[in-house]
Order: sequence, then structure tokens, then C-alpha cells
Amino acid sequence: MKKYNVAILGIRGAVGQCMYRIVKERKFPVNKLVLISPSGAGGEMDGIKYVPLTKDVFKGIDIVLSSPGAEISKEWVPVAAKAGAVVIDNTSQFRMDKDVPLVVPEVNPEDIKKHKGIIANPNCSTIQMLVALKPLHDYGKIKRIVVSTYQAVSGAGAEAVEELRSQLAGKKEAKKFQHLIAHNLIPQIDVFVDNHYTKEEMKMVNETRKMFHDPKIQVSATCVRVPVFNSHSESINIETAKKITRAKAIALLSKAPGVKVVDDTKTSKYPLPIDADGKDETFVGRIREDFSIPNGLNLWVVADNLRKGAALNAVQIAELLIKK
Repeated sequence: MKKYNVAILGIRGAVGQCMYRIVKERKFPVNKLVLISPSGAGGEMDGIKYVPLTKDVFKGIDIVLSSPGAEISKEWVPVAAKAGAVVIDNTSQFRMDKDVPLVVPEVNPEDIKKHKGIIANPNCSTIQMLVALKPLHDYGKIKRIVVSTYQAVSGAGAEAVEELRSQLAGKKEAKKFQHLIAHNLIPQIDVFVDNHYTKEEMKMVNETRKMFHDPKIQVSATCVRVPVFNSHSESINIETAKKITRAKAIALLSKAPGVKVVDDTKTSKYPLPIDADGKDETFVGRIREDFSIPNGLNLWVVADNLRKGAALNAVQIAELLIKK
């Protein structure tokens, strides 16, 4: 089996560290692994020392798994691609670039062929939503999506996790978020834009249209930060061109790659963020027909946002890349 020289850009962040663990877990065929710290700060993982970010660091690298923040990606991802690497970037920087494919392997694997050295990893909340919706879209063509997200603090980084932990211990101070997050909900993720939606909400709109290759699909999102350490949850309502019954939806989802159906109302079994933590699957439950419209369906979708929502999806793209 051919082996590849792999770099992880942004190794000190939560996603970068998760990328490292998943590369090892999945036995990705690595010849040499380079761990890059953009800040230049020292450290190591299993004896592999972090190296600073320089132009020369990408020499001889085949694949870069990148999650250093959008501003660093803007400057350095093109440098890595010019050096000959294929960069799978987890930041928002290149997602809507028409020359950069935005890929979830279970959703639009064929788009990987279009890459010109950079492949974008979608937003965490969009990834889990589309993994769950793709088999339904293929069967019944989704016309409209209304989604409310309940997003864990780990999606905002390690500082956010520590802020929740300190607030639960009694410290009444908000730095990372606009308000206290402990024992609270914050209906704002990222900044507001001119239409009064947030950037996070508009990411779900635009990324869905790009990956489903359907500029007319209607998406309305409300993104909420909740006092959960890890794993995002979503309440999703869809309207389809073709009727999808609850039974048909369960049958389609049960066979879908990357999906696990957890749906037994008699025993109160449905996806929970505490159960999704550390898992690779996207969990779907509370599947029920929306009786207010002819062709409507409701779903509850939960996934580990650091894994499938970021690091795992990036590694799966790399696996798809070397397979093809």
C-alpha cells in the first residue's frame, strides 16, 4: 500500500488534535507525519514535536489536514497547495469559492474530482444535517428545510469549553460568548449579517445549496449555543416533492452510510449528545410525519461536532482522495 506524507496544520487546536487521533485510529497510510503549530509554540504528540509554520514546512507533503483559523488558512493554504500538497481545509475561508469543492463523502463524493489543490470541509452543523438528509433528498427531493440547532460549546474552541466549566463552578463571567452560557441558551452563533440572520445560519443555507447542487432549495436556520460540552443537536423539518412516510424514512436512513437510527418512543430512545460524544455516526431519531403539510417530515439529528463535524470528515475526504 502506498503511504503518504501528511501534515496537520493547527495541531494545538481541538480539531487539530482530533485529526491526529483519527489519523491514528483509522490507520491512515502515513509515511511521515508533520505537526504544525502556527503560533510557533512548542509541544509534541507521542514524541512527534510540533514545528513552526514556514514556507519550507510543506516541502514533500502530499496531504495537509488544515484547521488553523480562517485568517491563517487564507494566507497559508495556497502556499501549501502551490508546494504540491492537496489541502483539506476545515475553516470557512474557501467553502464558497467556486473553484474549491465543498465535500461530505456520504453526500457529494463526486465533487472531489474538481479540486485544484484545495478541498473545503463544511461547517459542522451543515455536515450532520446533510448526512441525514441526503438519502431522503435522493428519494423524495427536498424543497424546503427549516432547522434549529443546539450547538455544544466545543464548537467554539477550547476556551469556550473552559468558560462553561468555570461558570458551572460558580464563576459569573462571560468572555468567549456574548452572555453567560451555563444554565442558559444563546440564540446567536457568530455575528449578525444584514438580513438579521447570523453568519452561522447563512453558512447552513449556502453550503446546503452548494453540496446539493440546487440553488433553489429553501433553507431557514436558527442556530443556538447550549450548555453542552460536546456534540451538536438539530431539529429538522423538511418538505419534499414526493411523500416520505415515517416507515420509508426509517428504511432509507437505516441503509444510509454514516447514519444510525435511534428511534423507539416506547422506550424513550432517541439520539442524545452525551451518547454521540466520541462516536463517528450521525444519529437520527424522533422521525415523524409533519401532519401540517402534505409532504412533511420531522427529524432529530445528533453528532459529535469535533469528529464528524470537523476532523473525521476531513480524514474521510483524505481517504476518498487516495482511493480515487
